Amino acid sequence: MEALPYMRAFAGETIVIKYGGSAMVDDILKDGFARDVTLLKHIGVNPVVVHGGGPQIGKTLDRMNIKSRFIDGLRVTEGETIDVVEMVLVGKVNKEIVANINSHGGMAVGLSGKDGRLIRAEKMFVQKSSAEVDRPEIIDIGMVGKVVEVNTLALRSLESAGFIPVIAPVGFGDNGETFNINADFVASAIAAELNASKLVLLTDTAGVLRDGELLSTISEPDARVLVEKGVIAGGMVPKVQACFSALDNGVKKAHIIDGRIKHSVLLEIFTDQGVGTEIER
Repeated sequence: MEALPYMRAFAGETIVIKYGGSAMVDDILKDGFARDVTLLKHIGVNPVVVHGGGPQIGKTLDRMNIKSRFIDGLRVTEGETIDVVEMVLVGKVNKEIVANINSHGGMAVGLSGKDGRLIRAEKMFVQKSSAEVDRPEIIDIGMVGKVVEVNTLALRSLESAGFIPVIAPVGFGDNGETFNINADFVASAIAAELNASKLVLLTDTAGVLRDGELLSTISEPDARVLVEKGVIAGGMVPKVQACFSALDNGVKKAHIIDGRIKHSVLLEIFTDQGVGTEIER
């Protein structure tokens, strides 16, 4: 009965889910997520899944004796590394997720940002400040990109035909080059272009914490203050920034939830308390 009003409210709406962390590794959580997404589609909600795959990429690079390097948490993606990233994300991880959803009764279709000109990207550079110089250092981290444009034609066609799009965060450049893109920001950009009701980011933490206590709901202005004060720090900052970007571009609510909890997507969307942090405009 608690879920019924939410089911009515979100019928016909689009919800973009960034799928990553333990929910992609643990077999029980993987099956739970596939069931969640399938159920959403069956009750009239339109889920769109964007997935990561960092651990899988790292394992494959290790097996190929290619050393992984990171700058500010971003994988340096150059030379043959970008080929491995595309192979793992598009050819392996994406298809495994699609197969899992389909095995639980859904109709999922796998895409990368190259399909249907879905995600146009450009090269991203890292800026690092130093006390020794008066200007930031610009660092080239290879074929790591940022979203420039999202073409939703293919996604809308799949949605209307009853399919669940599953998207690998690989984009194309103006010269046909391949870019590896942060999945949180891909999900944020897609949510904005689809005018989604919600952006949901699965993580391996309880959500946004203040003094060790979970904030179940927080307004966007209050969240920005917590970032400025350093209360929200580390790996949570880019996730919150992805939420800010979605909210700034028309998405009504963004959620950072604990993907370690079985059926966390349903619990966050269809219960009063939820299992993470809801950031509201």
